[in-house]
Amino acid sequence: MNKFKIAKIISDITNPPIICIPLFLIMSVVLSFENGVFNVSKFIVLELISLVFSSALPMAIILIWAKKLGTDKDISNRTDRFVPLIVGVISYFIGFLVSYAVDLSNFMTILLLCYSVNTLIVMIITFKWKISVHTTGLSGPVGALILLLGPIGALFGILYPILIWSRVLLKKHTLAQAICGAVQGFFLTIFEMYLFLNVLRLPIEDIVSLELASMFIIAIIVTPIILGFLSYIPQRNGKAIFYVLEIILCALFLIFTPLEVFVIFVLVSMTSIIISYSAGEDFIWFRVLKSS
Repeated sequence: MNKFKIAKIISDITNPPIICIPLFLIMSVVLSFENGVFNVSKFIVLELISLVFSSALPMAIILIWAKKLGTDKDISNRTDRFVPLIVGVISYFIGFLVSYAVDLSNFMTILLLCYSVNTLIVMIITFKWKISVHTTGLSGPVGALILLLGPIGALFGILYPILIWSRVLLKKHTLAQAICGAVQGFFLTIFEMYLFLNVLRLPIEDIVSLELASMFIIAIIVTPIILGFLSYIPQRNGKAIFYVLEIILCALFLIFTPLEVFVIFVLVSMTSIIISYSAGEDFIWFRVLKSS
């Protein structure tokens, strides 16, 4: 199987309405435990709400709209994306209202509101720039999993550089669009979760602090950002600059952050480096690390 087919498979399974299915499933399972006992009925309701409003309805409109326009299911043309995005905003907001009404999980309720707001922000950005919906759609639920599960949730951040490679290789997005989509999704999600739980007076117990969640996110995004920055600046010493910066970052994470944050930084950095070397000339990170 060649790398373009692999990139296409990765792109397909990380389509926002698809990738949210397993990630919301994990959240629904975790949120269904009460005093160490798994509440089956609560799980079923939470899973139905997440499936219908974060996956089924958004995916249905994407497929219908793509068929109507005669385009691919990524809806690659920026100006064709507004209808699916509007429907996404509405679907997530209805999901928020339903979740609020059944009052089973403040975490799920606030997360669906975050989804609605973040999709609206993506739609506004899309008027001028084709920010990556794929990387935004990955980073939102991963950000939520970080708040819910800490380092275990942060492990899903390893998918971030892999998805960047996929979307750029397939020429669906520029490197900047793919990187920025996730940076926006990560930080908006964790900040909005804390904002809305206070504004709406919907307390959530036992979630990761905003400070620690931010550390995990920085650990996930910093190496792809450095590679992206070096990709846009023509120079002959990109490889040396990159590894010097990585050594400095390793020291800073090891000294100033908890060990689990350092581990996430190392894992995402290693993933980014492996992708860079194995991608070949088709991917700009390879040219950065090949430079001497």
